Amino acid sequence: MENEFSKIYRKRIQQKKELEDKTKKIIVTVAAIVFAFFFIMPTLLTFTNSFMAATEINANYGSVFDNYNKSDGSARTYISKTVNLKFIPDMVTFNQYFTVLLKSPEYLFKFWYSVIYTVPIVFVQLALASFAAYGFSRHESRAKKVIFFIYIILMLMPYQVTLVPNYLVSDFLGILDTNWAIWFPGFFSPFAIYLLTKFMKRVPKELTEAAEIDGAGEWEIFSRIQFPLCKGGVASIMILVFFDYWNMVEQPLILLKDADKHPLSVFLSKINQGEISLAFAVAIIYLIPPLLLFLYGEDYLVEGISYQGGVKG
Repeated sequence: MENEFSKIYRKRIQQKKELEDKTKKIIVTVAAIVFAFFFIMPTLLTFTNSFMAATEINANYGSVFDNYNKSDGSARTYISKTVNLKFIPDMVTFNQYFTVLLKSPEYLFKFWYSVIYTVPIVFVQLALASFAAYGFSRHESRAKKVIFFIYIILMLMPYQVTLVPNYLVSDFLGILDTNWAIWFPGFFSPFAIYLLTKFMKRVPKELTEAAEIDGAGEWEIFSRIQFPLCKGGVASIMILVFFDYWNMVEQPLILLKDADKHPLSVFLSKINQGEISLAFAVAIIYLIPPLLLFLYGEDYLVEGISYQGGVKG
């Protein structure tokens, strides 16, 4: 009888534990779905609203922007009209995309300026960071530690702190209002150097020492051992650097006097100053490159962040 009672008791305890585990999983799943919805909602709202007519957009959101853009100097008032967040347009139209892509080429020019500013920075910064990180990760010395510490201090500084020195240096070099005013600070950013140095220091020293015994030079060690083992880190850094400079606003506003040379990110930061009906379509077009890059390099990004050793078994 005791053994039978013990079996029944253990079975009930196990069933209760399984029920509690299932309840916890359901609660966590529901909470994750709710949080995911709130994170995705702005993007989903932007996508669906990009197919709205200009009159419908102004009817739903115009009160916010009208209240914000008071040019007569009067005080801003409380918005009595309720803003209507609509996920489904009353009538689907492609007029916004037609205007952005065909009727107003200025937006495409701004888009390509974003590409022209961002892509060279990504590749040149990675190239310089690869060589600099290789130097920092090899042959420890006090001078290297001091220089690397300075890089860390520079990396921790917000870009707004270094914006005035960058402006003064660009003015001294005579490159203000040119692409080089944007490129130069990006080329020599310490962010990629710091991260890539940490990746290269994780490569086992036994591999480089064995290569040196076999007669390999510094270039062979870098190109055949260090760099290939850090491809995940390079890919993740490339994605992060691209996102950072793709969304830049302060640099073009300060370093480029000609508004026609501003990238699309500057226009998106000024959508409350006009062109409300085109804002959603422009935002979707602007979102495509980083979204494609993230979807293509997601595995590399995760691998680069979670990478712990130089050699995989």
